[in-house]
Formats: sequence, structure tokens, C-alpha cells
Amino acid sequence: MALRKPQKSLKRWTKQGWRTASGKKSSETGEVYAPKKTIKKLKSTKKGRAKLASANRAKRVATSKGKQYAKHGLHKGKKR
Repeated sequence: MALRKPQKSLKRWTKQGWRTASGKKSSETGEVYAPKKTIKKLKSTKKGRAKLASANRAKRVATSKGKQYAKHGLHKGKKR
């Protein structure tokens, strides 16, 4: 039996290893979720660390306003 579209999406999401930069829950830290490879790449450069910090600030502001989703720009233009 073939997997349905939502099942394929979840399987792909799981393989990517999505997490926060600290590895803790986003509800505790206010950090954004991103694939492990993306976080590693961002943390390796000064510009990347600044981008990650900016995304985390945007996430915390949105969360404090009671929003479930934050437009932080990390995934902009990415096909996921």
C-alpha cells in the first residue's frame, strides 16, 4: 500500500531532523524549529548566527502576542 501525501510529508519531515538550535523545546526557549542541517550551517558563520538570532526574536515577539506561527524568514523561498 502506497503512502498518502500527508504520510509522505511527515516521513520527509522526520528524516530532516527538525529541532531548535539549543535542542530544547521551543515552548521553553522561544526558538524557531529548523532542520538540523540548516541550524548547523547557520551556526557556522557570523552572518548565519545573526540571521538565527533575528528569527528567534521574531518568534518570541509573535509568541508573546499569542500567535501560533511567526513569519521569521528562515524558510522563505524553501520548498519543504
